[in-house]
Amino acid sequence: MTYWKLPFNLYIDPCGEGLVATLHQTQIINDKPVEGPICFSPRQIKPTEARYGESSMECLCLVWALEKLYYYLDGAVFDVNTDFNAVKSSLNMKTPNRHMLILQIVIQ
Repeated sequence: MTYWKLPFNLYIDPCGEGLVATLHQTQIINDKPVEGPICFSPRQIKPTEARYGESSMECLCLVWALEKLYYYLDGAVFDVNTDFNAVKSSLNMKTPNRHMLILQIVIQ
């Protein structure tokens, strides 16, 4: 069950053949915090996306997840969790290339 006033945890992970996003929420059950899944969403990558570098692929996964799970995340508090720390630095680049600039604009 989804509680709209509680924060969400968005987990993203691009793999060799696709993008995966899972949305979780931590709820209190029997006085213990329990994190449970709300939604799973996978998709295959397109042939042109297969040539993306690791940073671009991770940012693509984030953009896709934000668009796909918009209904859940619009106006909600949520954390983005990824196994690739370069996403944060990629989004804060002072002089991004054209592709990264577009991803930065979409995410903001």
